[in-house]
Order: sequence, then C-alpha cells, then structure tokens
Amino acid sequence: MNGRAQRRRNEARGRFAETAAAWRLKLAGYRILARRLRTPFGEIDIVASKGDVAAIVEVKARADLAQGIEAVTPKQRERIVRAATWLAGKRPDVARMRLRFDIVVVSPWRNPQHIADAWRPA
Repeated sequence: MNGRAQRRRNEARGRFAETAAAWRLKLAGYRILARRLRTPFGEIDIVASKGDVAAIVEVKARADLAQGIEAVTPKQRERIVRAATWLAGKRPDVARMRLRFDIVVVSPWRNPQHIADAWRPA
C-alpha cells in the first residue's frame, strides 16, 4: 500500500473512532460542543460537556486500552492542554466550566472505553 492510500485509510479509521467516541459520550449524558476543533496549537478531537465539566477528549483507535492510553504521549498532552487553554480564552461558555482531560479508546469488537480525568496538567 502506498503512502497516500495508507494516509487515507488512517484518516478514515480516525474519523470512525471519533464518531464512535462521540456516541459513547452522548450515551453517557455528555453534550458534544465541538469535534475536530482546530486551534493554533493543534486539533482537539472532541469537546464535550456534562454539568460543570468541559471534557477535552483525545480519541485513540488502538488494539486495546493500554495501547490507547500509552499513545497519548507527554508531548501530546502538553499540546492538548495549550489548545484547551486557548479554547477557554475564546469561548466564555467553556471558560466557566472545569476543564478535564479525557481519553476514549476505540478497539476492534469492543465498546469505546472512556477514561475520565485521564491526566492533569503539570
């Protein structure tokens, strides 16, 4: 498979995982505020709210939960925190909420697994 075909396949897989993650969150009572939100610091996969929490959700399509959690590197976490801080500065509705950083891992033949409060900013 050439590079372009592989990128298209990965993109489709990522979109599917994000859709599955959004449904998982909706079923758990979250309201989806944004998907694939582009910021000057990078993309936020999903911004969801429930009560007074704005969940900044990173979605990973991996073989299992451990691989999905491991795939969110410290460098990526820093980038996501910067993007979330920028978002809170632009959206008063988000700024009034408590920011929380979550991960949803989408694995073959399993329901998406939501890890709330997966990490805290340093």
